[in-house]
Amino acid sequence: MVRYIIKRFIAMAMTVLVITTLTFVMMKVIPGSPFNEERGTNEAVQRNLESYYHLNEPLIIQYTIYLKSILTFDFGPSIKKPSDSVNDMLERGFPVSFELGMTAIVIAVISGLALGITAALRRNGFLDYAAMSLAVLGISIPNFIMATLLIQQFAVNLKWFPAATWTSPIHMVLPTLALAVGPMAIIARLTRSSMAEVLTQDYIRTAKAKGLSPMKIIIKHALKNALMPVITVLGTLVASILTGSFVIEKIFAIPGMGKYFVESINQRDYPVIMGTTVFYSLILIVMLFLVDLAYGLLDPRIKLHKKG
Repeated sequence: MVRYIIKRFIAMAMTVLVITTLTFVMMKVIPGSPFNEERGTNEAVQRNLESYYHLNEPLIIQYTIYLKSILTFDFGPSIKKPSDSVNDMLERGFPVSFELGMTAIVIAVISGLALGITAALRRNGFLDYAAMSLAVLGISIPNFIMATLLIQQFAVNLKWFPAATWTSPIHMVLPTLALAVGPMAIIARLTRSSMAEVLTQDYIRTAKAKGLSPMKIIIKHALKNALMPVITVLGTLVASILTGSFVIEKIFAIPGMGKYFVESINQRDYPVIMGTTVFYSLILIVMLFLVDLAYGLLDPRIKLHKKG
């Protein structure tokens, strides 16, 4: 196990390095400068600004400065908002994005498992067709379209929920639902197919023959083995929720990291782009690592310290 963890940490470090390099290259390939839109700024002032932010240095020097900022986790000040550092933006915006994302993940997992199990236990029945129809709709509609529909119906027409901001629990309802519907549908379909297969196994029939209660059979024996495909995609779903929250935050005017990330791309704010990209990359890589560790906990047949 220790050997496996060490190997994974090395792979994670290499992945962050690759992401950092690609982000840096893409920022530099795009023509222009963060100061191109500054009207009324003479060339001397612009050169001084570029010198202050090291934008006039050779690319290898700039890349070295970026790597140093990542190692020290100090991304420096924002170009467009010099009074704000990137670390301050992360401290303000990430708790909001984390709360939104984690709430959506919890709702997606709980409701997806409930729908999938119900559909598997009532195969080819009304509940099965209804649950899978909801799942198909959830997969087919992008989250930004879902957000627009929710705002139109529940905020504009019915006036049940507010359409924007993030000041009370009631403001969380619509953006959380918009984020959770897609992953919920994926989890429901995976749980249904996996659960339906597990329920036909010999050990399930043996458990029934021993007189175990249906609830105990489902929770203790069937669900544990049916969760493996769900765990497999959970890391990817977490990634999709966290990155998808950027769009949702913009639509609902939520003061999370999405606001800073979108603005930094439009304004070519290099430190903010680099800081948010590396920060979220670390989160997603760690989530995938935890998913791999969960395999060994759910299925004793998987030994992480052995090859294959």
